[in-house]
Amino acid sequence: MNLEKLSFYIVIVNYNSSALVSRLIASILMYENQPQKIIIVNNSPEDQDIEKLVSEQIIVLQTKINLGFGQACNLGINWIYQTDKNGIIWLLNPDTYLIENSVKYAEHFFVQYPEISILGTEVYEPDKTLWFGWGRFTKNDGIIIAEKESLDYGVQSYLKVAWVTGCSLLINLKNFLEMPYFEPDYFLYYEDVDFCDRYAEQGHLVAMTNQIKVIHEPSSITLKYGYLRLIHNIYSNLVILEKRTNKLVLWRILIKMIITSFIVLPFNPKFSLSKLQGIWMYLSRK
Repeated sequence: MNLEKLSFYIVIVNYNSSALVSRLIASILMYENQPQKIIIVNNSPEDQDIEKLVSEQIIVLQTKINLGFGQACNLGINWIYQTDKNGIIWLLNPDTYLIENSVKYAEHFFVQYPEISILGTEVYEPDKTLWFGWGRFTKNDGIIIAEKESLDYGVQSYLKVAWVTGCSLLINLKNFLEMPYFEPDYFLYYEDVDFCDRYAEQGHLVAMTNQIKVIHEPSSITLKYGYLRLIHNIYSNLVILEKRTNKLVLWRILIKMIITSFIVLPFNPKFSLSKLQGIWMYLSRK
């Protein structure tokens, strides 16, 4: 596959973060190698400052309501898939930004390793602390762990892993017979774990590399919505246990969550109530 034929796209989901999106785009366009298109999915219709970023290279897809991360990504992925079924898509959080020539490195990487369908990059905090390395998912006990350490790559350019974060995730569309998508049942959290696990089961290679790096400021967005964040975390945790493990694992963890929430309630009511709300949201869905 020739480098000249490799088309590259970036998808960003915005939720009241137009200033951060603007910074991210500036870091993308700063260097010579640039993507064909940057697709911004605006999950916050009230944030109309995002329209100021529109250009020939930058497209904004508006949503009428906040669809959640996964469904918003699906809009961007679908736009690209209808245009170019052989493209490379890089999903990036608004509170990330790229270092020098990241797009160039990513392009070269997929030229060398076209067998990879889903690729994660190492994600660092501004002080160069590794924020996210790679993820484990042990289905027999329902444990999902985000590892904050680098893998031992040795002389290898990538290693196979269970899952990678949606904060910085690349998709090689050429390897998919149909449009890859995030499950719509997730609003926030664990949709990336589900995505990787589902396509790995279909034979797709999910890998991690230390040759591509991004910077992430994890407190920029999520800490503004701490209570809601925990509700959705609990809800999505139960959803993925339902979808990707078995009933025994699901109900064992669900019962444990309920018991511990009531035990902790007198000491940390806000934490317990948010967990119970997430549990109730899940049970109401069922």
